[in-house]
Amino acid sequence: MKTSSVFVAFFLVCGLSSSVNSQTDSCSSNLNLNSQIKFDTSSLNCNPVWNAQDYILRYAQAGPNLWSFVLSAPNTNAYVAIGFSPNGNMVGSSAVVGWVAEDGVAQIKQYSLTGQSPPQVLPDQGTLEILGNSSSVVSESSRLYVAFQLSTDLPENRLLYAVGSAGVFPTAPNFRLTEHSNKVSTTLNYVTGQTQTQKSPYSNLRRSHGILNMLGWGILMPIGAIVARYFKQWDPIWFYSHISIQSLGFILGISGVICGFLLENKLSANVNKHKGLGTFILILGCLQVMAFLARPERGSKYRKYWNWYHYSVGRLLIFFAAVNVFYGIHLGNAGTGWNAGFAVVLVGLFIVAAVLEIRMWMRK
Repeated sequence: MKTSSVFVAFFLVCGLSSSVNSQTDSCSSNLNLNSQIKFDTSSLNCNPVWNAQDYILRYAQAGPNLWSFVLSAPNTNAYVAIGFSPNGNMVGSSAVVGWVAEDGVAQIKQYSLTGQSPPQVLPDQGTLEILGNSSSVVSESSRLYVAFQLSTDLPENRLLYAVGSAGVFPTAPNFRLTEHSNKVSTTLNYVTGQTQTQKSPYSNLRRSHGILNMLGWGILMPIGAIVARYFKQWDPIWFYSHISIQSLGFILGISGVICGFLLENKLSANVNKHKGLGTFILILGCLQVMAFLARPERGSKYRKYWNWYHYSVGRLLIFFAAVNVFYGIHLGNAGTGWNAGFAVVLVGLFIVAAVLEIRMWMRK
């Protein structure tokens, strides 16, 4: 009985080990796919290029003006992509994208990334001269191998890698490429094989744009509104506090908008909705400043209309500012931490406002 148990355990361990090994690839293992890839892969250089997603790139100069590439990635039921960029940006690059659809049909296409939205990612276009009949996609041992050859003196060394969303593939007739679920920008030294992951272009400017707008429009403006509505019993402290907080928020917000315009110009990004909302918020902020300068006296018959206007524009500003901050976090792929942090602050401010509102109504 003990002997049979030992044999069962041994075979289970071997089976699990075999299963794990079949799902991995490494530069120490041989690429035994010559019968399925349409060019010689025996002498390719190998380099892990994206450890977080277990992407491995094999490449070599196969001849004068001819380069061979094989990108290996886990088969997560999604497309895998490698892009060649002149400057490290997604926009302006050309990408080779491969996938095996749920019906088992393998596809590989070149895309020209003229913008960030799916309609601006154009199939069967791009600057890459892919050698005819050299491209293929192979699914083997739970991995995808995207193979192709380029006719070029030296390929671009700014390489982008991306993975799509699970179960979402380009389909006929337009083969539109949906937004990736993750990506990375790298540089590759073709001589030494060294790969370096690049920081997002203008990351400090991106961060400044986000923080200034979030703090100015998204946090300080609601705090100033809370002070004005619920602390009028402390006159004139509430008034000067309200003015000070809103002025600081307006200055920070304008600085954030300026950073946004600089960022758009440097990245040539297509963020029309985000830009439009930001411009609308800036206009509302300017209207509030002008309203303060044109504020009627307290006893004026126009004061109630001014109050109605001031409250309405302020609430519109706060609402659209919150929406645009979340939208900006989404566009910048800043991650769930930024979303969660801003959401916690907004919920905290909402709870404070709700408690103060209840207390105010109880006093009446």
